[in-house]
Amino acid sequence: MGRPSRNVDAALLRAGRALYPTSGIAGLSVRKVAERAGVNVAMFHYHFGSKERFVAILLGQIYDAMFERLRLAADGEAPLPALRRALLVLAHFARDHRAVLRRILLDALAGERVAVEFARTNVPRHLQVVAHLVAASRACGALRDVAPLQALALLAGSIGAPILLGSAITESGGIPRALRGAFEREVLGDDAIAERIDLVLAALARPGKRKRAAT
Repeated sequence: MGRPSRNVDAALLRAGRALYPTSGIAGLSVRKVAERAGVNVAMFHYHFGSKERFVAILLGQIYDAMFERLRLAADGEAPLPALRRALLVLAHFARDHRAVLRRILLDALAGERVAVEFARTNVPRHLQVVAHLVAASRACGALRDVAPLQALALLAGSIGAPILLGSAITESGGIPRALRGAFEREVLGDDAIAERIDLVLAALARPGKRKRAAT
């Protein structure tokens, strides 16, 4: 059985995950986090010290879990299949944590120090992984000689934008209610994400190499 303090840590972090997407850093109340976790406010300060440190730990845990999966997915001798696996990890992470990621973006644009530092520290980490796999896929002749930033822009725009921007528009009522179920299935579903990745990789493939990357 874990130490009671660890149980308190976990309960507070679970509460923070639930509250952060709608409140953001500015609106995140230590009291509400403690109440949702069922602990005394003093325990929050005992374990985390400040709200800013709490949010930094919360966001770090979410990201680090994804990055470990990304690192494992990117490991392999054949770069193109590794790139496809890495893109699947990133796309599923974006879909499953889209509310948190949108809130981080809003907080960073608002100048919240924790969000800005989180983005500055972590965004380059997964971009470097993808950029390395793109470069390796180009070097072995699997992808055409597209400029690295152009390739990253195409991948992000084709795979990530429909998840983050499209879901934001959908959830805010920007598309008819009758189409929302189709959006979940045809844009956010596992098969839809995999198909979109295969389509963009086919667009980047060197002529004569346009076939689905093996998983």
